[in-house]
Amino acid sequence: MPYNSNRVERISEEVTKELAMLLRNVKDPRVSQTMLSVVRCEVTNDMRWCKVFLSALGECDQKELKKGLKSCSGYLRRELAHRLRLRYTPELVFVLDDSIAHGAHIAAVLNTLDIPEDDPEETDEQDD
Repeated sequence: MPYNSNRVERISEEVTKELAMLLRNVKDPRVSQTMLSVVRCEVTNDMRWCKVFLSALGECDQKELKKGLKSCSGYLRRELAHRLRLRYTPELVFVLDDSIAHGAHIAAVLNTLDIPEDDPEETDEQDD
């Protein structure tokens, strides 16, 4: 069967949506006490593995969070199997991504800069 990237992309998007909903129901305190957001998912072409990129908002112990995610990965995979109905439900690998926190930091730095705004009337007068 030829490589079908559209199918893989659609499945990746569906896994992202479903995991975002399922993570709210996790009972493990290491996971439920942290506000997590699913940034993206990358499913392999053979549908056996899925790399899940998560962003944790606020302060958290990343080692404990990864342990909690690993312990609830069976539950998440089983629920994905019920919701997506694929031949193979991919094995989940969690990667903590700090891109949202990094973007918020950059926005905060930009907001603290004291850059005077150019007055459009002054630039027109200088051009004459």
